[in-house]
Amino acid sequence: MTSLPSIPISRVCLGTDVEELVLGVIRSGIIAQGPMVKRLEEEFAALIGVDHVVAVNNGTTALIAALESLDLRPSDEVVTSPFTFVATLNAIIQSGATARFADIDRSDFNIDPDSVGAVINDRSKVLMPVHLYGQCADMDQLGEITSSNDLVMVEDAAQAHGARFGDRSAGTWGIGCFSLYATKNLTTGEGGLISTNDAALADRLRVRRNQGMRQRYVYEMAGNNYRMTDLQAAVCLPQLTAYHEQVAARQRNARRLSEHLSRIPGVVVPETLPGRHHVWHQYTVLVEDDARLGRDELMKALTEAGIGCGVYYPRPVFDYDCYRDHPQVVHFETPVAADVSRRCLSLPIHQHLSEGELDRVATSMTTLLGEH
Repeated sequence: MTSLPSIPISRVCLGTDVEELVLGVIRSGIIAQGPMVKRLEEEFAALIGVDHVVAVNNGTTALIAALESLDLRPSDEVVTSPFTFVATLNAIIQSGATARFADIDRSDFNIDPDSVGAVINDRSKVLMPVHLYGQCADMDQLGEITSSNDLVMVEDAAQAHGARFGDRSAGTWGIGCFSLYATKNLTTGEGGLISTNDAALADRLRVRRNQGMRQRYVYEMAGNNYRMTDLQAAVCLPQLTAYHEQVAARQRNARRLSEHLSRIPGVVVPETLPGRHHVWHQYTVLVEDDARLGRDELMKALTEAGIGCGVYYPRPVFDYDCYRDHPQVVHFETPVAADVSRRCLSLPIHQHLSEGELDRVATSMTTLLGEH
């Protein structure tokens, strides 16, 4: 067991600017949804280049509210990725629709357009790509599929704040859903954001998040309490000012790690594909069969050496007892997702890493697995 300090896979470090803004909210007496939430909505809309952003209480809620706004029926299907956090699937189930899965592309871990085309049918109503680890899916091809099949695009951009495909940001092709969970690139501790260029949809979402009220005790729809608080918004607002610098630091860290890890046999390093702007929420390698250690053995050894690491995600999201026979889950062969889930391993990439810590990660990997 190492005596060196451990290097966490993520680290939350909030500055005095956050402390001061949160304290100002406390002193103002307006701690529920108020002017800070409005500011966050406006500033995030400016960051990604969209007309409207609606803040909610978490990223799962963002997905649920987006799907609820489409009035889906039980027979309607949402086509999505099997290689994702369970919130993607749970939101589809809660909306009343049925989930159907396409396979992923090994090169970017995102939904494969060719596989999407193979599973779409006359019940398909929504295409929900997941921009995993901070890199957009192939939005040119997915956009064409959406248009030609009269589908609604709902983007699970929980990990992709500011990621771009070409000159467009994640969350601008359809209804975008972002998470502000504690370990995300931008955080409120818990929180979510929904982006859209549709003013009428944004209005409906604002009413829905407020128990279906536009005016107090005047109910327009069956809604819910999806509101974010000003305390949460105040945590995130100062982060937006330095967000481009934070992403640049993550990108530098990714390049530095890849330079070292690409020399290790049996390790496939992640890439930023051409025309994409990767924000590196996670840095995820694949451990191949010819590596000196298997993925799980490597993870154990790294942990013992004080190197934070994690498996995101250990199996396709539908491959659990609670979903195998669920009436709202349609199974489909997804061999690439199954293979990637047994090989993937995420390593520290966050902006708070020092050069020495990055070198320690690289050296530990080299020591354990060897070098070409």
